[in-house]
Amino acid sequence: MLWTIIGILVVLWLLGVIFKVAGGIIHILLVIALIVFVLNFIKGRKSK
Repeated sequence: MLWTIIGILVVLWLLGVIFKVAGGIIHILLVIALIVFVLNFIKGRKSK
């Protein structure tokens, strides 16, 4: 599920960069997705 969300956000970010649409919102969402991914990755390593 997390990978799907990250993939969608990356595609939206690329479209935003290419067509200059909603640039600020897409960048904020991409940063949030990156933070969630890193936290999930760190928590996954600690639990093993």
